Amino acid sequence: MAKKTTEKKKMSTLEILKREFSQDIGALIALGVIVIAALFVIIVPLFIDQEYMLAVNPRRLNQPPSATHWLGTEIGGRDVFALLAIGARSSLSIALAVTLISGFVGISLGVTAGYFGGKFDNMIMRIVDFISTLPALVMIIAFLSLVSGFNVVSFTLIMSFFSWAGIMRLVRARAIQEKELEYIQASKTLGTPHLKTIFKELFPNISSVMIVNMTLATASNVGLETGLSFLGFGFPFDEPSLGSLISAASNAVVLQHRWWIWLPAALFVLILMLSINTLGRTLNRATDARLRRG
Repeated sequence: MAKKTTEKKKMSTLEILKREFSQDIGALIALGVIVIAALFVIIVPLFIDQEYMLAVNPRRLNQPPSATHWLGTEIGGRDVFALLAIGARSSLSIALAVTLISGFVGISLGVTAGYFGGKFDNMIMRIVDFISTLPALVMIIAFLSLVSGFNVVSFTLIMSFFSWAGIMRLVRARAIQEKELEYIQASKTLGTPHLKTIFKELFPNISSVMIVNMTLATASNVGLETGLSFLGFGFPFDEPSLGSLISAASNAVVLQHRWWIWLPAALFVLILMLSINTLGRTLNRATDARLRRG
């Protein structure tokens, strides 16, 4: 009986999602853009001769788009299309890694603090309050400046350290609300172990909120990584990223006369972030509709 109820609930969620997407053509377009972007960063780099395309070559500096170089070449003679494909893969990989790490930390602490409360909750909230008062971008830059020869791992961990507080607050608030409801109280009364109650009862009822938040956080992390790389605190010159391509526009000559170097990356970031945010809003509407239906 419980299995049938669960299947019905899952079907209701799918029906709500289907309805939301069918009523919003923008959400369908956004989903299509995200799928295409994912395929682009996964498949295209596999067919690129990176040793040739990314090699500095003085004989092909600042060439406009052509049949040989679809998006032209940049100041070092590297192929811009190859830089875009590999740079997008690097930037999105960092953004997803930061989202997953910060999401794991934030969700774990949020559920624990909200469910158990007490001294642990007070201690975690004081830490969250402190981190929330810090200017994240400035602190990340400061930490990156202190780390000599930082790499992708340290870059990801430093970004993650300043990214978990938001989802922790949200999950904690929802966990506090849910633990007062009858189904959680009944589970406690029956003597169900806390971990079983959390994973089988609490988690499924707040999972949709976590998915929405992490979807929106991915877009935010793409923008953060791009901004840091633009400012010169991201990937080094020999490791392309979207931010490093866009940073070429800081040169007035490149900005005005060599649009092919920075414009494709800027459009990629803009369209991708808009698409992820649109998808996140659609998921949020579906979540609200599901909660109203119970």
